[in-house]
Amino acid sequence: MILLGWFALPGLAQGGQGGQRQQRPGAALEAMKIAFITKRLDLTPEEAERFWPIYNRYAAEVRQAYLTYRDRQNEIELDEALLNIRKKYSTEFSKALSPEKTNQFFRAEKDFAGFVQKEMQRRQMQRRPFGGQ
Repeated sequence: MILLGWFALPGLAQGGQGGQRQQRPGAALEAMKIAFITKRLDLTPEEAERFWPIYNRYAAEVRQAYLTYRDRQNEIELDEALLNIRKKYSTEFSKALSPEKTNQFFRAEKDFAGFVQKEMQRRQMQRRPFGGQ
């Protein structure tokens, strides 16, 4: 399912009706991440109802940390901000999920980032002309 979504990404980015559809940059990737996390955590309907509003706040804070990094270009500040966000939301997620599922969430997030990175590298290799240059 995730791979199908990933391969559909270029089509989604163009949108329907001649590419006129406006979509937030990264929305398709975020949708794939949500599907990945949902599958990995195997959330019950009750857990999902409690988890996703917290996740949305978490994701907004993470996006803001990256925007701040883009302006300041300070790696240590970014790492510190992300760690503080993760610590804060670890407590919040534990209100909606078991400690095991909270830990699984953070692990799934890392796994998804690794998957995306590998897929981007694979696609870059496919675009290179033969001969490696």
